[in-house]
Formats: sequence, C-alpha cells, structure tokens
Amino acid sequence: MAQATAAKNYAGVWDNRLGFGKKTALLVIDLLQGYTLQGAPLFAPGVVKAVAEMPALLKAARAKKMPIIHTRVFYNPSDFADGGIWIKKAPVLKSLVPGNKYAQFCKGVEPKKGELVIVKNYASCFFGTSLAATLTAMGVDTVMITGCTTSGCIRASAVDAVQNGFRPIVVRECVGDRHDGPHEANLFDINAKYGDVISKAEAMKHIKGLKRQERL
Repeated sequence: MAQATAAKNYAGVWDNRLGFGKKTALLVIDLLQGYTLQGAPLFAPGVVKAVAEMPALLKAARAKKMPIIHTRVFYNPSDFADGGIWIKKAPVLKSLVPGNKYAQFCKGVEPKKGELVIVKNYASCFFGTSLAATLTAMGVDTVMITGCTTSGCIRASAVDAVQNGFRPIVVRECVGDRHDGPHEANLFDINAKYGDVISKAEAMKHIKGLKRQERL
C-alpha cells in the first residue's frame, strides 16, 4: 500500500496556523561568519543565502522600531565547560570563541547600536538565557525567527518559543542549513507542530503594516 505524501498525511491533524499576536520581535539567530566563510568547518551554503535575504528585513524592522534581538555563541576557550555535553557531541563548535573570526557576525547583518545581543551556549536561544523574561517585559508575544541553522538552533528555538508561550514565526528565505534535506524537513516539522513558516514577502508585509513602535 502506497504511503500518502507528508502533506496529505498531516492534513487536518498537524496543519493549524498560529498567526501573529499583538507584538512581534525579530530574532536573528547566530548569523556568524563560521557558517558563511568557505573552508570553515561549520560552512553552510544555505546560510549564505539566508544572510543575503536579511538586510531588507532588518531595514524594514528598524524603520518601524520593531524589537530586534541578535544571538551569538561564545565559549570559554580554556576548557569549554560552558558547552557541557553538547560541545562533546559537536566539537566543531569550539571555533566559536572570542577573537576567532568564525565567531564574528556576518557583514551586512551586524547588530546596530542599541540592539540587544544575547550570548548562548546551546541550540535554543531560550535555554540558559534571559530571552523569555526580556520578551515578556517588552510585551512581545510573537517571535519572527531568522538565522541558522534550520535543523539546529532554529528548530530548538521554535520549540522552546512555543513552550514558553510565544508564537514562533519562521521566515523561510531567512533561515539556512548545510543541506536542503534537513532544512526542508525541519521547516515542514516546525510548520506542522510548533509554529508557522512564512515567506519573506509575508514577513515584509506584516512589518510594513505595523505602527512605528516606541521602545522601552
């Protein structure tokens, strides 16, 4: 017996849409040069594409004074104890230390003065950080998720976002991975079970429709 396509199999069961809430923050996850420089162990072609799509989205969000939160990974290079078991599973992450070019933000998507940068040590932006409390204090109920990688930090952050009471909205063109297979599989799964996956065009329309926000 032939198996139905994934879309048909999930239809009516795992295909509900959350939509945007009352206030959205733009979350820019780990757009670091280690993922975009040729020859880097973490190099991911899909992230190069995502970085190219980001400037227009950032420009629109900044024009509306939308909350923008960037994340980066830094480890203590002396013993990597802050990486715990995860860095034992993925020692390639040891390049993400202060002073290493791979740990620097990609050109064109660097945080602007005044934009919050959160340092994280694990996949999820929420795990071991103040992100949830910060969003709550801002009155944010929706996170527009961009960055890398789709199968790692994007998925983990989307799962934790919904588990912490936020609406995860992933912008398809603005996330990337090492390979199309994991990228597409995780976008499918996020859209089915944890949040919404939308196009960049839909994201831009939402941002441009916002009233200019006053920051705290």
